[in-house]
Amino acid sequence: MSHTESYPGASPESRRQIVRVHFDVNDLPARQQLLAWRERIGPIMDVALSSAQMERPFRGAIDWYEFGEFLFGDSYTDELTLERTISRISQDNARAIAFHIVIGGDSETLLARPAKRQDTPVEVGVLAVDFDQPLHVIRRACRHVTLFVPGTSLREVFPDPGALHGRVLAPHEPAVQLIRQRVTEFSANIRRMSFDDAHRRLGDIVQLIADAFGEQAGLRGSKRAIARAIAFDAARRFVQANLTDFDLSPERVLESLALSRPTVYRLFQHEGGLAAYIRHLRLRAAVDDLVRFPKIPIQEIGYSVGFNSASDFTRAFRRAYGIAPQEVRPVFRQASLIHNVERLDPP
Repeated sequence: MSHTESYPGASPESRRQIVRVHFDVNDLPARQQLLAWRERIGPIMDVALSSAQMERPFRGAIDWYEFGEFLFGDSYTDELTLERTISRISQDNARAIAFHIVIGGDSETLLARPAKRQDTPVEVGVLAVDFDQPLHVIRRACRHVTLFVPGTSLREVFPDPGALHGRVLAPHEPAVQLIRQRVTEFSANIRRMSFDDAHRRLGDIVQLIADAFGEQAGLRGSKRAIARAIAFDAARRFVQANLTDFDLSPERVLESLALSRPTVYRLFQHEGGLAAYIRHLRLRAAVDDLVRFPKIPIQEIGYSVGFNSASDFTRAFRRAYGIAPQEVRPVFRQASLIHNVERLDPP
């Protein structure tokens, strides 16, 4: 799998036909199995390895289907530690939203964001991942479906699809049981489907998943949910429009939009509160600018996205991503150099 085939919509053939790829490591020598799996998914996700893991056999197989803007992968893997770091994000352009749906085996997953000190065990029915944000996951041995979708297809429910990152639907929820049933049936029948039929059915599944997360977040259903959705959209838009202002704060959002503090707390509870959401958006903008504008001094990047001082910017960046902003550019330059050298290699 090439780098450009790692996420939806990359293969020209998939625009009007279903492209299927099968891969498994079961016939390889034990020491090569986990390495082969890591190489396969390496363009978009890092697999953390230990010497003990490399000595053990590893079972991993995937059938994946690319069609239109969707990518659907049905996999079985033994336990894996997966990471998507800020360094990885700065090196690629994989920017889809992925839904990981556990349909068999152990549903326990250890999930952490870089700013947290410890992994948190959760029972996963559906896990949402924004590929534009860091993630650290330890997934037990299980059969799981990974569904990649463009963020634009989710904006009716989540105006900012990145707000889905790290959200989990539990296995026992009725909506998750229906989602698991639908994706299992879809996987069993996709090879007999036409392009249009598969695209329509998977679109329905995506809508079902989006509605389930929307209901969990209080953005779907009753009149109160509609009011919450309107308030969330207004707050999000205000923050994005004023992100670079030094005086942007939760208090300013409350005053400008006439929202109550409890309402705003509930809306941004998943993000750790409105202040954390503002800081997170500023840091995401800073990462993009560090790569796009390599000659601009780092402290000016921090000021440009709304931080009051270089030290505040560095502390927040390191706390969120585990590295200093000064470390992003060397990593990106090294990755670009390696990519250019590979392009010069003879076939």
